[in-house]
Amino acid sequence: HVQLVESGGGSVQAGGSLRLSCAASGYSYSSYCLGWFRQAPGDPREGVAQINRGGKWTYYADSVKGRFTISQDDAKNTVYLQMNILKPEDTASYYCAAAIGACGGNWNSFRYWGQGTQVTVSL
Repeated sequence: HVQLVESGGGSVQAGGSLRLSCAASGYSYSSYCLGWFRQAPGDPREGVAQINRGGKWTYYADSVKGRFTISQDDAKNTVYLQMNILKPEDTASYYCAAAIGACGGNWNSFRYWGQGTQVTVSL
């Protein structure tokens, strides 16, 4: 049973930084993709970043390129999202997700989800 547990959300002023963590457990697939999504009230869920096992392939939404960095520690089964130069429009609940198979920029292949962590950016 795949479990994903996020942590690291909080409140920050615009221009600040936060790092989200997602501890993953319960899967042993040889190939998988981990990702971060976000959803603000009244908005559809948005894919933010993806990373392949091994961390050598990453993919970002245009809205976060150059500001956010996804990384992972295979030994700890943990994926991170470093968020810099945060903007009020980054305010949302952030979700960690996992897909079986390699990443490919497809946001629709994710089938396992964490409970989410709130990020609030104020002016």
